[in-house]
Amino acid sequence: MIDAVLDFFSNGLTNASGWEVFIFTAVMTHITIAAVTIFLHRSQAHRGLDLHPVMMHFFRFWLWMTTGMVTKEWVAIHRKHHAKCETEEDPHSPVTRGIKKVFFEGAELYREEAKNKETLEKYGHGTPDDWMERNVYTKHSALGVTLMLILNVMMFGVIGITVWAVQMIWIPLTAAGIINGIGHYWGYRNYECNDAATNIFPIGIIIGGEELHNNHHTYGTSAKLSSKWYEFDIGWMYIRILESVGLAKVKKVAPEPKFEQGKLHLDFNTLQSVIANRYDVTAKYAKSLKKTWREEREHLEEKAKLESGFLRSTKKLLHREPAKLEEPHKAQLTELFAHSKALKTMHEMRVELGALWERSHASRDQLLHQLQDWCARAEASGISALREFSLRLRSYA
Repeated sequence: MIDAVLDFFSNGLTNASGWEVFIFTAVMTHITIAAVTIFLHRSQAHRGLDLHPVMMHFFRFWLWMTTGMVTKEWVAIHRKHHAKCETEEDPHSPVTRGIKKVFFEGAELYREEAKNKETLEKYGHGTPDDWMERNVYTKHSALGVTLMLILNVMMFGVIGITVWAVQMIWIPLTAAGIINGIGHYWGYRNYECNDAATNIFPIGIIIGGEELHNNHHTYGTSAKLSSKWYEFDIGWMYIRILESVGLAKVKKVAPEPKFEQGKLHLDFNTLQSVIANRYDVTAKYAKSLKKTWREEREHLEEKAKLESGFLRSTKKLLHREPAKLEEPHKAQLTELFAHSKALKTMHEMRVELGALWERSHASRDQLLHQLQDWCARAEASGISALREFSLRLRSYA
């Protein structure tokens, strides 16, 4: 009898090997991150897709068992993050709170904001509010993870406690720490969106595609997070599989720019396409700016005798959103522009181009005239990168 009890606590009911326990844990945590990205994030928070009631309830039940998170709380906090991104009101921005705070204490920041009733009322609308949500998932949010602990111990014995611990830390580490922390601190950017969001890796597998965070912040309501040919979003793959069997319906994806090769005449279709694809336009302009920088660098180093440290810092400033530059930064750029007419022109033309889709008071005819004038001046500037960009701009269709 004693031997049987000891064997149970050592191996559980399954008598699984170490590798089997590892695979079980990996699969369980991956389903959990899939539930977060597909259900909580893309479907509930941003309405990028609709899920069949069967899938919705599966994800709700799964998250109740493996995380204890309440749908309304998660959605409200995430929507507030987008609405107040990188400000003091952002619940978890490393820009305002520091990367260490968000990475190591992201779960604490989430729990603190979840207590804010104003946040829940303002941003938590449209989330499930049925009997199960009110009386089980929200009222007894800790019960599910307790049952998960019991099941793990029954299946694997004492090691089941470790399995459970990994399950409990998985979302605080990946969602709260990596996505909310590193995803606003380090990585590459396809688009110059109005916050610090970055793509951590082009292959979005471990965190369900959420690694492509800059893409998401640029097109917040898109159900698809990848945008370049070399990027892979496994969450989108799952969504497409669910859609193929009638368990999901995609509502929104990011616009894909179309081009009419050889087109030189700027018309209203061009204007509409340029405005609709403004993030793609600004990304391509950033590449043109980099090309001009490379062409000017030798002159700035050898003839203007500017220090390498100054050049590195001003290069970064050139790619920042002009409206967000502080006075010391503007002074640095003014000094740089005194030695490079080309970079000054590129910067000023970028400001003008950005103002094009912010002029809501201007008529369509006025906006088209402004775009035509912008392209004419760009092509007559004598800057090869700017001229090439303008000719490409004319081909948006």
